[in-house]
Amino acid sequence: MKTFKELDLLEPIQCALADEKYVTPTPIQVQTIPAALQEHDVLGCAQTGTGKTAALALPILNRLGQTNRKAVPNHPFALVLAPTRELAIQIGESFATYGQHLKLRQALVYGGVNQGKQVRALNRGAHILVATPGRLLDLINQGHIKLNQLETFVLDEADRMLDMGFLPDLKRIIEELPDQRQSLFFSATLPPKITELAQSLLRNPVNVNVTPKSTSVEQIEQRIVYLDRRNKLTLLQKVLDSKDVERALVFTKTKRTANTLAQQLMRCRINATAIHGNKSQNARQRALEAFRNKQVQVLVATDVAARGIDIDGITHVVNFDLPIEPEAYVHRIGRTGRAGAAGIALSFCTDDERRELRAIEQLIGKKIPIDRNHPQPGRRDSKPLNAPSERRKPSRKQQASKKPGHSQRARNRRPGFAVDGADKPKRRRRKGQTPRQRTKQIN
Repeated sequence: MKTFKELDLLEPIQCALADEKYVTPTPIQVQTIPAALQEHDVLGCAQTGTGKTAALALPILNRLGQTNRKAVPNHPFALVLAPTRELAIQIGESFATYGQHLKLRQALVYGGVNQGKQVRALNRGAHILVATPGRLLDLINQGHIKLNQLETFVLDEADRMLDMGFLPDLKRIIEELPDQRQSLFFSATLPPKITELAQSLLRNPVNVNVTPKSTSVEQIEQRIVYLDRRNKLTLLQKVLDSKDVERALVFTKTKRTANTLAQQLMRCRINATAIHGNKSQNARQRALEAFRNKQVQVLVATDVAARGIDIDGITHVVNFDLPIEPEAYVHRIGRTGRAGAAGIALSFCTDDERRELRAIEQLIGKKIPIDRNHPQPGRRDSKPLNAPSERRKPSRKQQASKKPGHSQRARNRRPGFAVDGADKPKRRRRKGQTPRQRTKQIN
C-alpha cells in the first residue's frame, strides 16, 4: 500500500489528510486501519513516533462519519484512554485535525484542572471522548459519563498505564464497558502483565507488530558514557553546545533534578525549560509549545510528563539519569528518530547506575556502545562494565607517611601538645593565693 487513497476512508477524511500533506501511510497504519475498518479488535505493539495516533483515530472517524448520528448528552460513542494529560490533549488535537471536515463533536477529560468546562462539553454531547483514567472514573461516579452506548474503546500506551499504577482504575473502567464493542489496544512493549490485560479485554484480535518485541527503533544511534556524577552537568553542557544538536530532550529521575538542571543550563546560556507533574497544566502547555516552536532548544523532563510529548525534529535524547524501569528507556529514546528519521540517544551511567544499564541491555538484547566522542579525562570507570579497575597512585602525604622514622603522631602534633613519652612543659602558677586558699578565706 503506497498511499492513503488506497484505504477505504471517507472523502472528508481524505481531504483532511491531503490538507496535512499526508501521502504514504506508515507500517502500523497499513496493518491497523483495514482491520479496524472491518471492526476487528486490534492488539498493536508499536513504539511512539510510528504513526499510531492516526492508526487509531482514522477508523473511529470513518465509522462515526458513516452513521451521521447526532451526539447524545453524556453518552460517547468512542472512548480513547491515555495515561497523561499531555498525551490526551495531543490525541484530541489529532482527532480535530483528521475530522475537520466532519460534523463530529469531541470532549477532552483529564485531571489537574477544574472539571466545570469538561462537564459542560459532556452535557452538550460528544461523539468522541478522550480521557485519562482518574478523571474519567470521577465523572463516571458523578453520573456525567455513561458508557452503555459505547461502540469503540481504545487503550493507548497500556504499558505506561501499568507503570503509573493505573491497573486498578483500568479494571474498573473495563467493567463499565458494554459487551458489544470494538477494542483497540496499543503498547510499546508486551510484558506478561500487559499480555494478560489484553487477553481480558480483546476478542480474537488482529496482532500488529511493527517493531521487534521490547526493542528500540533501529534508526536511533545509542551510546553510553561512563562518568562520575559530579561530571554530568559539564558533559551535558558540552553535548548541547554541539552544532548537531537542534532540539534535545533530557530525562531525569526526579522533578527536583529537572528543575535544578534546567536552571543550571540557563546559567550556562543554554535555552532550556523543565516539564514535570508538579507544574500546572498551563505551565506545561507553555513549555511544550515553546519547545515545539523552537523557542526553547532543550526540554528537561521526567518520564511521566514526557509521555505527552509528540514532537518531530528532536535530534537528541539524553538520559541524564538512567531509568529504574528498563521499559522506560524504550519510551525515552523513542522521542527521537520518529517516523524513520535518524536520531541519537546518549545515556550517562555512574557507578550506582550500572545495575539499571544491565537491565536495559538485557531488554533491548544488545550492548550499548561507548561514546568515544565525549571521553572523560582521568575517569577510572570510562570503560565497559566488566573492565578491570586501576589502582589510584598514592598521594604525597601517603607516600611520606610510609618513610622510615616518619611518625603520624609527630606529623599531627600541634603547638602546646606533647607526644606521649616526651617531656611536657611545666605550667606557670600565678602569684598570690591558690584557688584552695581563696576558698578557705571566703568560708
